Amino acid sequence: MAAPPSGVHPVDRLPGPGRLLAGGLQHVAASYAGVVAPPLVIGAYVGLRPAQLTFLVGASLFTAGLATLLQTIGFWKVGARLPFVNGVSFAGVAPMLAVADGRADRSTALPVIYGAVMVAGVLGFVLAPYFCRLVRFFPPVVSGSVITLIGMSLLPVAFGWIQNGHTDRPASMTDLALAATTLVIVLALRRLLRGFLQQIAILLGLVAGTLLAVPVGAVDATPVREAAVVGFPAPFHFGHPQFTLPAIVSMCVLMLVSMTESTADMLALGEIVERPADEQVIAAGLRADTLGTALSPFFNGFANSAFAQNIGLVAITRVRSRFTVAACGVVFVLLGLSPVAASLIAVVPRPVLGGAAVVLFGSVAVSGVEVLARSGLDKGENLLVAAVSLGVGMIPVVSRDFYGAAAVPATLRTILDSGVSAACVTAVVLNAVLNRRPARGAP
Repeated sequence: MAAPPSGVHPVDRLPGPGRLLAGGLQHVAASYAGVVAPPLVIGAYVGLRPAQLTFLVGASLFTAGLATLLQTIGFWKVGARLPFVNGVSFAGVAPMLAVADGRADRSTALPVIYGAVMVAGVLGFVLAPYFCRLVRFFPPVVSGSVITLIGMSLLPVAFGWIQNGHTDRPASMTDLALAATTLVIVLALRRLLRGFLQQIAILLGLVAGTLLAVPVGAVDATPVREAAVVGFPAPFHFGHPQFTLPAIVSMCVLMLVSMTESTADMLALGEIVERPADEQVIAAGLRADTLGTALSPFFNGFANSAFAQNIGLVAITRVRSRFTVAACGVVFVLLGLSPVAASLIAVVPRPVLGGAAVVLFGSVAVSGVEVLARSGLDKGENLLVAAVSLGVGMIPVVSRDFYGAAAVPATLRTILDSGVSAACVTAVVLNAVLNRRPARGAP
């Protein structure tokens, strides 16, 4: 394949077919667990049968693929056109479970949730061109603090995977061994390989870790045997959307939180790919997020937002092409249409995924540290802004019940329970107050 013109930014370069597919699969492997976890939690909570739960997961994969294509390829003023994976926002799980708790019969909650998500998506789409103006409040000390917190808040997810989801007890020696071996393999491949093979070291490490897990019985092939070959997420499978004010208010608050997180994520990715996200890019990215959210309920999906997990993959592989992530979106759509294909990704043991995720999520945190180093921590009160923001953002990461124990109102908890949102708001406010220049003539 001919080399692309030198004037084309790496984000806009189209890799060859082999690299495109391999890079896309690597992003699928990195984000698959994040996409399927929310529907699994919500579906089980409202009492869905196994077949219905499988359908819900397939629908989430399908809508995540559509949202990712909106973000990476885009049209008109929709889509940041950056290498972003969009998927089901885990921030929405708690509010959605609260909606289910408000129903006499939890099994009737999904139509109410879908109606609220649709309204919240439309509201977010309308607000996008105004919300993006907040970028002026994100100087390097703010964006660096938030980017660092994104990576730090993701690391407990990796640790939970290493524990195989059993966060109430220590990880087994088998789980630790699989995670450590996968981590060592990824590091060795990154050190020894060159070129394209080095770029897909994460994917190769996941394959190697899964193969090593077979002899110790850590690979469960049941999902593959029980999955259907073809299955389309028929519109409104769980009933037509219903619109109730309490659920709509809850989802609209969630939408504002998700837009704040997505703004931070776009700033982070813009730094990594060396294409800074300005107001226009952020507005277009938020339109993709919110349009994808508004359309998802038609196909039984939930609210979508940018996935921070994949920022780490871009940072570690240095593959900046948005078309690589668009290939990931296409794969997600195909997985949503073929449950048996989707189940193949599900056989990767969680400890294996966790071992690779330590590299991915740690890379995000280091990217934030690099931005902070450039912000000049010795200037003004930048050190205080970064220190307090990171501290506040880490509260829900290290103690999920911290604000619940203090009986903080549910609406406020939606913001505070998201470490990224809490750190973002804290950094913006502190920077505005502490680093404000005195009026002319003031002492």
